[in-house]
This record gives sequence, C-alpha cells and structure tokens, in this order.
Amino acid sequence: MINKLRQNQELWDLFTKKEEYNPDFTDQYDRFQYYLSSHKDIFQPKVSKFLIENGLKPEYPDGKKFVVCLTHDIDVVFPSRLHAYYGAIKSLMAGQMVNSVKMPFYRINKKWNPLWNFKDIIEVEEKFNAKSSFYFLVLDPADQDYNFMIEDMEYELGYIADKGWEVGLHGGHESYNDLEDIIQRKQRLEKIIGEKVIGYRNHYLRFRVPDTWELLSKAGFKYDTTFGYADCAGFRNGMCHPFKPFNLRTNKTIDILEIPLTLMDCTLFGSYMRLDYKKAWELTKQLIDTVENYNGVITILWHNTFMQEDNLRFYEKILKYCYDKNAWMTSGEETYNWWDENV
Repeated sequence: MINKLRQNQELWDLFTKKEEYNPDFTDQYDRFQYYLSSHKDIFQPKVSKFLIENGLKPEYPDGKKFVVCLTHDIDVVFPSRLHAYYGAIKSLMAGQMVNSVKMPFYRINKKWNPLWNFKDIIEVEEKFNAKSSFYFLVLDPADQDYNFMIEDMEYELGYIADKGWEVGLHGGHESYNDLEDIIQRKQRLEKIIGEKVIGYRNHYLRFRVPDTWELLSKAGFKYDTTFGYADCAGFRNGMCHPFKPFNLRTNKTIDILEIPLTLMDCTLFGSYMRLDYKKAWELTKQLIDTVENYNGVITILWHNTFMQEDNLRFYEKILKYCYDKNAWMTSGEETYNWWDENV
C-alpha cells in the first residue's frame, strides 16, 4: 500500500503531511492549523479513497461496516467558582430551585458536581451498546491548566477500567515536545490504574509532525489520537482509517498507530467553526456518512464539560444515528487492538 501511495506524489505529500515539516508559521500553541494548510478539501478523505480503490478492505467485528471511536478528554472535574455561581443563577432562573442550591457546594458532595459525570457518560453509551476512551490530564499544581490531582481520581479510574472502558493519557501543554515529560506522566497514571497505558492525546491538540509520533513511540504508546485540527473538523491528512505515520526525514515508518481525530465538540460550537446546531449536525452527519462509505474509522472527541443540556443531546443524537447504522462504537484501545491484529 505504501509503495502504491508513493507513486502518487500529491497524495503522498498529503498523507505524510510534508507541508507541516518546518512550517513558516504556527499558532500561539505551536499548532499547524487548518487555516495554514494548502489542503482545503478537508471533508473528503482522498488518501483513504485511493487506498480503498487499490485493495484496502478493512473488516470489523460482527460484520460492522465502519467504526466510531468515541473519546473524552478530561481537563476539568471541578468547575470554577464563577462557573458554579453562574450555574446556580441559571438553574434558579429556570425554576430549578434544588439545583441552584446545590451548585455552589459541588466540592462538598461530588454527586452535585455536573463535571463528575464519568458514570453518567458510561450509562449513556451503554444504552447504545457503545464504549469509549477517557484521556486524563496528569498535572501538578504548578502546571498550566491544573484542576485536579490524578491520585485523587483513583476510584473513578478504577471504575472506568473495570467497566471495560479505556483510561488513557492526556498529555500536558508541553508533553508533545518532551519525551521525559511524557514518560513521567505515563508512569504516574500507570501506577494508579495498575496496568499499561497504551493510548494518548495531547492537551489542546498540540502536535508536531513527525516529532510527536516519534516521542510517543519511544515512550511506549501503541496509538495516538491527537492528529486532527482544532479549528476545523475533517480529515487532516486525507485519511479516515488508522495508519502508521511515515517519517520523511528518516525514510521509515514510525512504530505507532495513529487513529486520526475527525470531530471535536468545541471545534463545532466553540471559537473555531462557530456553527449553530443545525449546521453542526449537517456537517457531523456528512462526516459519518463519508466514513461509512469508505469502511473507515471516525474519531469523535466529546469533553465531559460538553455533557450537559443541548451538548449532551447532540452527543446522544450522534450515538443514535451511528447505532441505527449498525456502526461499531468503541474505544481507542479496542480500535487499536482490532486494527493491529486484523488489518
């Protein structure tokens, strides 16, 4: 497959993301964003289409036609005081007196904390015979975006793993470019859960081609799922299938599987694409249908902070749509294991 792809220079450059080697510009987080790319047809997986036409025939359990890799980045479990008071006021205005009283005291009783919702997420996914991955930040109080100590989450991590969902590492701001940092945080998480951590996504989707892949491989990860744009949904390198990255500097394949990120909640609704719910659903449906057409894998990132009200209903709409299509909705870990053994 690689040899065939190399014969098509345009697709080879897209697959390897040649334009991201030593870029002239990156954003404030050192990210190469969609607006910097010369590849604008991001909603069409051109490379995957070529591979399918040239013999790639992925098959999935129970005859499923495509895969929905469900993932959650856990950045925050304790809302800020401002967020708590805003939530209390919002509940009061909606006539939800009990919730308005509970909100300011969420640290006293975790059941009152809307972001302490791991069991709720699992219950929602169980209704649709789905599983997912939870990638946790492992930070210290002095680190940027620190919100919780991972050691205090031992019970929750154990519950997630015991249910058969995956616990992975969500690397800190600088992890994407620091091998020692990645290893230290990986070992810290492994000590808590008592098993190897194989899955990774970096905070803020910070990533450097091909260097981050090389670091993750050296750190012992089996797969990454950072590789997608924060500012636009779609197929960053024309792939809607997992793949082994190719390093143009060493002229070698990197020993890690990339399960590329396709769709993120805050890309749709945050400060990036700024879509309303109708347009967001039209795009989401288009991407799901496209991946189904190519027997691919669509990776969806939905934060625990987006599991309330309209955002939760949107996530449930995704699950139902994919369930009705008989998709295999599963974790990054199970996606990796199947792809590694069968493709």
